[in-house]
Amino acid sequence: MTELITTADALAHLRADAGAEDDLIAIYLGAAVDAAQNYCNRQFFATDEEMTAAVTAGTAGDDPIVITDSIRSAILLILGKLYSNREDVVTGTGRTVQKLPDGSQYLLQPYRVGMGV
Repeated sequence: MTELITTADALAHLRADAGAEDDLIAIYLGAAVDAAQNYCNRQFFATDEEMTAAVTAGTAGDDPIVITDSIRSAILLILGKLYSNREDVVTGTGRTVQKLPDGSQYLLQPYRVGMGV
């Protein structure tokens, strides 16, 4: 099965060098893909051929989709958030606490199905 996001693309997005954090980045990448698929309520595939094979095998779920650049970008945004901000909120200067923005939801919204979109 082809990767939805290659390790090289993930490392480039994070501006990280291959090495010590590869295992951690792989966990975050898996979580980012899962989060995007769960948000959209559909399974993503790297190619038409892989999606067709999964549909034929009955493992594609409802409304499968071949990954788009918007979905890929959303996954990378989620990955970056997980990698850079290892907490749900960040504390600004002074006493301000701000929730991080989820631009990934904006990118994923058009692909969301069956959830009262």
